Amino acid sequence: SSTEVWTRYCGTVAKAGGKQRTQTSSCSSGRLLPTRSEVYRARDTKLDRDVAIKVLPEEFAKDEERLARFEREAKLLASLNHPNIASIYGLEESDGVKALVLELVEGPTLAERIADGPIPLEEALPIARQIADALEAGHEAGVIHRDVKPANVKLKEDGTVKVLDYGLAKALEGDTPSATDAELSQSPTLTRHGTQVGVILGTAAYMSPGQARGKKVDKRADVWAFGAVLYEMLTGRRAFEGNDASEILAAVIKSEPSWERLPQRTPPTLKRFLLRCLAKDPKERVRDIGDVRLALDGAFEPEARDVLPSRSMTPWVVAGSALVIAIAFVFTRGPVSRNHVPARFAVSVNGELPQRIGTLVALSPDGRELVYAAITDEGDQLYHRSMNRLEAKALPGTEDARAPVFSPDGQWVAFNAGERRLKRVSLSGGPPMTICDCPSANFHAWGPDGTIVFVDETRVLMRVSSDGGIPEPITTLAAGELGHTGPTFVPNGEAVLFSVTSSSPID
Repeated sequence: SSTEVWTRYCGTVAKAGGKQRTQTSSCSSGRLLPTRSEVYRARDTKLDRDVAIKVLPEEFAKDEERLARFEREAKLLASLNHPNIASIYGLEESDGVKALVLELVEGPTLAERIADGPIPLEEALPIARQIADALEAGHEAGVIHRDVKPANVKLKEDGTVKVLDYGLAKALEGDTPSATDAELSQSPTLTRHGTQVGVILGTAAYMSPGQARGKKVDKRADVWAFGAVLYEMLTGRRAFEGNDASEILAAVIKSEPSWERLPQRTPPTLKRFLLRCLAKDPKERVRDIGDVRLALDGAFEPEARDVLPSRSMTPWVVAGSALVIAIAFVFTRGPVSRNHVPARFAVSVNGELPQRIGTLVALSPDGRELVYAAITDEGDQLYHRSMNRLEAKALPGTEDARAPVFSPDGQWVAFNAGERRLKRVSLSGGPPMTICDCPSANFHAWGPDGTIVFVDETRVLMRVSSDGGIPEPITTLAAGELGHTGPTFVPNGEAVLFSVTSSSPID
């Protein structure tokens, strides 16, 4: 063979097939599971490149029938040519030792990256998209990965993501596995840390319910595993947890992930696709990973509606004790023309408008949900009405609220509570959550990155994370300025527009 093995990933100095290999000390007792392949770093002296060598288990290499099946599968896998799939270069034999020659991918695994904590959305989505690209390419070639997990994903320094061991789980299992082989294929795939007591790593946490039950699987098993990996990237926690493999598999079959762990600013469409990726019934699961890739790209998000700019800002008005407040909405479609007549309708709100400064009405970004402050027989609080319903319902815990503002996904409302705190409440139910203390916050804006900007008692703009934190100023009053108000995020969220109140005309 032209491939000389010179550095092993883990273990102690030893020889295999007449080749010298050097191990580091990262494996417990220098042992690997005897039924798993050993991986080495090697040098291809003919092509002058570093490669990875996966040595097949001895008992596997001696089984001529299994080896023949593996060679057929390996030829198919070697035909996969995609920038996000680690390549198979060939199948080598030396002194009776069978080994695969694989592309050597430098960089940490996704599992090592997740160990540092949840991955921010803006970093996680490009990684997830490349994983989806790799799976889509494999599925189009008729190959199921069957062992998608963070340990099988490498992150290169240039940002490229490589999916490792594509299809090797199936190749090593064979077409008609015996009972022992089936048990092997369904058992946890341990990494180099797998021999440490109490450490459970590998396949069990990413198996679909069908795999966990030993049933025949299709490409939707990869969709499930992808969903589990994406959930773990965003939360830093596994979707299905347990103290051992049996508990993990039980959770896979019976339990649901803790969806509240997802970042609050996760796009709503992506949340729905993630839920469908992890649907236990394969008929309810996303069928094609390509659809998930499109969701990652935001292809299914509602298009932003055009908003007509106004030449001047209408000042807020403190209203009297009106018994009925009419709220009008004007919608436009297409380009504005002189002959265009806007459609107008009114929504009546029963109750009395509180006599206090600040915005009292908020409309969700998609125009489907309305929240307003009012005084009724139930008290002075926020009320929520879906535009397709005739009645509004009170939002508990929002007494004396003012300045409601919707989150970009329309699922949350932030408001200034009567006890001088900035809070947020979910429209789907649950008590309000405190974001921060703020003596006065009458005008809010909620940006796409989860930042809330508000006007404080000093009349400058402050910002704070919607997840909570300490507010910090983002503007200061210049000479002659009395205050800043009316913050509004620009569509891409990279800037905030606001109004300046001045003691003299502004040039």
